[in-house]
Amino acid sequence: MRTAAPPRLDAAWQALHRWLGATLLPAQCALCGAGCPELLCPPCRAQYLAPGQGQARPRCRQCANPLAGIDVAQLCGRCLRQRPAYDATVTAFDYAPPVDQLLLQLKFGARLALAPLFAQLLHVAIQQQATWDAPQLLCPVPLGPARLAERGFNQALEIARPLARLLDVPLQPRLALRVRETRAQSGVAPQERQANLARAFAIAPEHGALLQGCHVGIVDDVMSSGHTVNALATACKSAGAARVSILAVARTPPH
Repeated sequence: MRTAAPPRLDAAWQALHRWLGATLLPAQCALCGAGCPELLCPPCRAQYLAPGQGQARPRCRQCANPLAGIDVAQLCGRCLRQRPAYDATVTAFDYAPPVDQLLLQLKFGARLALAPLFAQLLHVAIQQQATWDAPQLLCPVPLGPARLAERGFNQALEIARPLARLLDVPLQPRLALRVRETRAQSGVAPQERQANLARAFAIAPEHGALLQGCHVGIVDDVMSSGHTVNALATACKSAGAARVSILAVARTPPH
């Protein structure tokens, strides 16, 4: 009698299947589906991802949420009331239709070729900052072992690799560890999200010395409530980091 494949092996086959499908399918625009030799056709790129669109309106310099005023040096009310552990945030665009589908294709469709595109867009957004203090190293938000085995890759790391080359900043992919498996934040009630991430991250003991007085850049695909990057920033500062900047491809606008 044929036995079922172990769960981890089955997850690995599913990840391979997604990767093959994303890699071998005929070239087409990732947004509109039109035949195109590149990831995005020129009309979609011009309409949705033109350079500077993510910075077209004022944002809070600490959390990158949109501001109603015009002073780009302002902080939003939330950051004024309770300052997060991180010091600044840069994002390329809002997490909203239709470009949110690009991030979903990377995260759940294993379309890894999108990661360098996101790094390029984030690099453009960084270059457009009026004042930019470059981090001394980059740290992608880590996945837990179970989530990594299920997905087969860490989307934050896939974005951080090309971004580190563009910024000429060292990448430390094993600097931080997710020491506690957590539920996906998207499936957690807003009032429970902070508790869900409590003590979820730790700095690898062998890399702790790197953080003394250091400016760390935390890389992630999407920043929603900010609890995930805040928990990681807290771990970095507890280990001696002097400054933490968040580099998130997309920012979910507040409801």
